[in-house]
Amino acid sequence: MNLDFREIITVAMVLFAVIDIVGSIPIIIDLRTKFGHVESGKASIVAGIIMITFLFVGEQILSLIGIDVNSFAVAGAFVLFFLALEMILGIRLYKDDEASSASIVPIAFPLIAGAGTMTTLLSLRAQYQAINIIIAIVLNILLVYLVLKASKKIETKLGKNGLSVIRKTFGVILLAIAVKLFASNVKALFI
Repeated sequence: MNLDFREIITVAMVLFAVIDIVGSIPIIIDLRTKFGHVESGKASIVAGIIMITFLFVGEQILSLIGIDVNSFAVAGAFVLFFLALEMILGIRLYKDDEASSASIVPIAFPLIAGAGTMTTLLSLRAQYQAINIIIAIVLNILLVYLVLKASKKIETKLGKNGLSVIRKTFGVILLAIAVKLFASNVKALFI
């Protein structure tokens, strides 16, 4: 077991930026208004199970269809790049269908464990140890749970401007991570 606290912190920050649970507070508040009570524990556990399962099964699915992890990591870098642009510029490039329920769909999937998170997990798998990624996932799921529980209080304290600043800051961090991920994996495609 190669526990590396630096890797855990790095992966946790990447996942925090991609999941963007703080930036999703307005969406969560809206869903609470539309559908009533959101089961924070259920949504968090389901999202965690989806993420950990995909971390291990995702690579086998890729190999089954003949795609290597480096190619997926480069594709993931592009997804992260566009997610970062959405966060920084306040635009919406990817649009979801209207939700019909709240706890599992759309909060657990795709809000928390969505396409960006899945792509990120497989991209991170190309660079980091699985145990460190799992610990980072668990840390993020705990944070997601806390944010879901306290979403109304957080919105009241930070206000719209505070949420916007946090979202843009993590967008810039995510953009830098996307560039690093691209640079470190694109070389392997030409070997």
